[in-house]
Order: sequence, then structure tokens, then C-alpha cells
Amino acid sequence: MIGISTLATAVAFAGFTPQVTNPYFPLHPGTRWVLTGTEGGAPARDVVRVGARVERVAGVPCAVVVDRLYRRGRLAERTTDWYAQDSRGTVWYFGEATEELDRGGRVTSREGSWRAGVDGARAGIFMPAHPRVGQRFAQERYPGHAEDRFSVAGLRASVRVPFGDFVRRALRTREWSPLEPGVVDGKWYVRGIGEVAEVTVHGGHDDLRLRSFTR
Repeated sequence: MIGISTLATAVAFAGFTPQVTNPYFPLHPGTRWVLTGTEGGAPARDVVRVGARVERVAGVPCAVVVDRLYRRGRLAERTTDWYAQDSRGTVWYFGEATEELDRGGRVTSREGSWRAGVDGARAGIFMPAHPRVGQRFAQERYPGHAEDRFSVAGLRASVRVPFGDFVRRALRTREWSPLEPGVVDGKWYVRGIGEVAEVTVHGGHDDLRLRSFTR
């Protein structure tokens, strides 16, 4: 895991930029991903888009990513995420503002929202510059509210999604959180595209896969 002193050094000296060019998680303004499948046991469609604006979080200029999750055709969750890249090419996660909505479009929960520099929350690593099997990182560092972790499980994984088949071309990660014991997700990333699939491999039935990708 990334220690506090390491994080402080990175924030002070790494030269963060909102121009995220990491090949496994590129965030070019205007890019749009659409993933379809099931989420929470219901048919789902997840639309993710990189905005053009830049927002400062904990003093760091971050790319803004907007995520809209639809269940059975109805908007069920809307999220804004903040990312920045350091001078080595590692992508850091600076927080998210998330809202769950009821059938009438009213906000029912903002649990899981966090912002680096607020209430003790700290940025975490979302994608290393040079992934290696066995690496482990904390994506979210807001104890009791947002504590996602992941490990690099494979560099030449294969995955099939509606957008295409990627044979021995995907980076595979394993993701979990101490706040959801027993739940493990698998994610697949492809160079030049980003995330192409997210599947719960233990403790659930979520399965979202890339259907379209536009830049």
C-alpha cells in the first residue's frame, strides 16, 4: 500500500497534470464509453464520459469524468470522478461525488462520496505507470466510507465484450474493499481504450462489458 509519506512526496514533487495519457486508462476530453450487462441483478447501461473542464482537488488539477448508471432504462446513479497523472505516468484517484436516485429521480444516498483533502481523505493510485503482476494499491483512502483496493492479476489476459475480442491483450485486476467483505470484482483494461469489462467474480452477479467506445 502507498504510505502517507510517499503520497506527500508525490503530491509535492511529481508535477500532476489533468492530461491523463496512461495507455491503460487514457482520459482524453470527449471520450465516451458505454458498458452494458447487469448491475444489482437488473439490466444495466453505464455511460462514462471525460469532460473538457479541469477541477482542482487538494490543490491538484484533475480531469473530470462523469458516470451515469441506468438500471432497467432508468437513471439510478450519477457520479463525478476526479483523476490526475503524475510525471511518471501513474494515475491517481482524487475522489468522487456519487448520488443514488429513486424512481422519481430524488437523491436517496451520497454514501461513498469522498474528496482528497477533505475530512482526512487522501488520494490513491488508480493505475500504475508500469503495471506488474502482484502489485497492490489503495485506490480510495477515506476510512469507513471509501476503501477500494486492487491488485494486478495479469498482463496478457483475454476478454470478450460486445465491442470486440481481446486475446491476450488485456490487463486484468482484482478489486475488493474491506467495507464489503466477501465481494471481489475483476476488471479488464486494454491499451488505448481503458476499462472494457467489470465482473463480480465472488459475492455478487454484476457483469458490465464495453459495447461502444468513441473519442
